[in-house]
Amino acid sequence: MDWDKLRVFHAVAEAGSFTHAGESLNLSQSAVSRQISALEESLSVPLFHRHARGLILTEQGELLNRTARDVFTKLAMTEAQLSESRERPRGPLKVTTTVAFGSLWLTPRIREFLDLYPEIQMSVVLDDGELDLAMRQADVAIRLMPPRQPDLVQRHLMDMHYKLYGTADYLKRHGTPKTIEELDDHRIVVYGDESKPPVDNINWLLEAGARADAPRRPVLKVNNIYGILRAVQSGLGIAALPDYFAREADDLVEILPELRGPSFDAYFVYPEELRHSKRIAVFRDFLIKKIADQETQA
Repeated sequence: MDWDKLRVFHAVAEAGSFTHAGESLNLSQSAVSRQISALEESLSVPLFHRHARGLILTEQGELLNRTARDVFTKLAMTEAQLSESRERPRGPLKVTTTVAFGSLWLTPRIREFLDLYPEIQMSVVLDDGELDLAMRQADVAIRLMPPRQPDLVQRHLMDMHYKLYGTADYLKRHGTPKTIEELDDHRIVVYGDESKPPVDNINWLLEAGARADAPRRPVLKVNNIYGILRAVQSGLGIAALPDYFAREADDLVEILPELRGPSFDAYFVYPEELRHSKRIAVFRDFLIKKIADQETQA
């Protein structure tokens, strides 16, 4: 099978059109179309259904594209590993983590990392879902729960706890609760029902110390921890938030410090085949140092 034609086919399959594939390959639309027609002729099977709205892979095209994707993914991985055989880490590094952790904790520290390793081209994908590392949707993940995928290397980074927070402005207007029962008289912000929560029993605040005949009603539900933080920072109410938030957002005031909600752990995760990657090793070591510095200062 002709590798040039296979490369063009894969680009068309991923882009969904000759035009977009041509732009990525720096080829004309007609040149791309000729390559695909020649490949179909050599294989004696149609690879695409052609219609006015674009291209759709045939069953045979789907089979070929799955194989092509695997091949080009492995080639890209090999190319990155070969480029790292030099003395300094270099090349692309795609990191994924949750919206809250990435926005509040990770991205403010990226500048220092890239100052240390300017030859690494870094991208960060913030997603509360789990990207598939085995399919190279990302090279590294910082997960706030143990990874479920097989064949992943994991390193524990830190443990976190949910605590109770408000702002000085809110407490000035509504008073500071001195007992857990006094939370009945306050505005509570909780996690919404529309998506899977990051930890079990995340809305424990609605039940902690509440009367059985008068359960607490939240003033707002938000299905994202970062959204809850922003609501609290606006002075809307009180919420349970991970304790690393308070270290990063200096306008939070801890309330009832004896209260402890759910706890969870952060893990550094990457595929087994990238175990010897210098880019990943230096990024892991950088994070571990930042966390150790943070705990020393606490």
